[in-house]
Amino acid sequence: MSVGERIAMLNVIEKLRSLGLRLSFPHQSAVKGVQSLRELRPRAGASAWRAFYRRIQDDFVIAGIGPEAEVDQKGYNAAVRRAIERLKEVVA
Repeated sequence: MSVGERIAMLNVIEKLRSLGLRLSFPHQSAVKGVQSLRELRPRAGASAWRAFYRRIQDDFVIAGIGPEAEVDQKGYNAAVRRAIERLKEVVA
């Protein structure tokens, strides 16, 4: 991930921290086919990267970062699987 993309990712994470549930599309979206997993979309979706997160009680837990689905579907799916596994560890 380039420096510019890392900055964009940190910016959207800060938006989530500041706005919480009020953070709207295009900055975040549901991950299709996965219950309760959402993706942060840096640069209002124009970034090639996504951060995968879930709300657990009053906290937002970012469990992984991976490529955007249209850029790399296989990498996206792998990142989603890893995020789900990490979230299982947090909840347990």
